[in-house]
Formats: sequence, C-alpha cells, structure tokens
Amino acid sequence: MSSPPSAERRPGRPSLQQTEARTSLLDAGLRCVVEHGAAAVTVKQVALDAGVTPASLHYHFGDKQGLLQALVDQRLVPALSTLRAALSGDDNQPAAQIRAFVDAVFVMVEQHPWLPRLWLREVLSEGGALREVMLSRVAPSIPRALAERFASAQAAGRLNTALDPRLLVVSLIGLTLFPLAAEPLWGQIFSPAAPDRARLRQHTLALIEAAFTPSASTSHD
Repeated sequence: MSSPPSAERRPGRPSLQQTEARTSLLDAGLRCVVEHGAAAVTVKQVALDAGVTPASLHYHFGDKQGLLQALVDQRLVPALSTLRAALSGDDNQPAAQIRAFVDAVFVMVEQHPWLPRLWLREVLSEGGALREVMLSRVAPSIPRALAERFASAQAAGRLNTALDPRLLVVSLIGLTLFPLAAEPLWGQIFSPAAPDRARLRQHTLALIEAAFTPSASTSHD
C-alpha cells in the first residue's frame, strides 16, 4: 500500500477541524470496510458516511489505498496491541499463556467489536485486501512467539506431548475469533437462551484445559 502523497498536504500543523475530519474519515472507512468489504468500498461512499466531500478524503489520504494503509496503521495495529501486550510477560507456564491469550482476545474484541468480522473478511478470506499487510507486518510475530513458548514448555515436560505447539496456536485462534465473529448467528440460533461472551470465554478455557496437562501422549496410530 502506498502512502498518500505529501504534496497534497498543506504545510504547518493541522487544525482541529482537519483533525476531526481525518478521524471521521478513518471511522467511516472502518465501518464501510467491515460492512461491505475493502474491494467494494469507494472513496465517495466513505466520504458520504463521514459527512465530508471526496476532496477531503483525497486531501488527508491521497486515495483509497492511502486510506486502507491508515486504517491498518491507526486502527488495526493499535487494536492488536492488547494481544501483543498480554503475551509479553515472562511466564512460561502453558496454562498461563493460554489463559492470557484467551482473555486478551475477549478484551480486544470488547474494545474493538469490528475486529473479528474484519479479520474474517479481509485477512482470512482468499483475496482479502489486508491479508498481505497482516502477513508481512502484523500477524506472524504473535503466533510464532506463542508457538515457541509452547514448544519450550513441551520440551520441559509442562505441555502434553500429543499437542503440536503450532497447531495449538491455530486452535486457540479458531476457538476465539471464529465464535466471536459468528456471534450474531449463534444469538439467532440459540435465542432466547444464547450464551453470552462470559459463558463463551469460560467454555473456551474449559475446552482446552487438557492442553495444560503435561502427561505423555496416548498413541492412536
């Protein structure tokens, strides 16, 4: 993604009105991308949602690609900081690591409800507009670091040897972001007694509790 051309920016410090317009455009861009997908969103659509002119979007971001880059830098990356911070401690107990990951995902989604849908549409889906930037700049460091910690714990006898540390990370993502992204669907299917997020978190931790057990694997070959 190319940065918006600096030539279109006026010199000096941006005014409060300019700052507010930029924030409104970022918020509108995020809403439009989550709702319609990055490929379908137009500059005119985002500007209309933000209540400004298309010229204002061009002034602040250059073009649509500049807006998408800004969304990654100023919305997506900060949202993932909750998850990164939760895994930055030195506790190498797998149970603590798993609980920290699950708790951080739920906190992250509580703060940024749009994130699971954006992840499904623009990162996980083939051809997603944000897949490349996530793979190159944002995503790999978190799952790789977590997998390395699980591998170390397994080598030290603190994690079930039947588990693959890499696939344990995959399972954790599947057990958190997928159900949260599909929350409206489960709400309709199980209405009026649909499980809430607190129950989902409790269930997720209980479901993967076997991963905490360092017992030797049982062969199924």
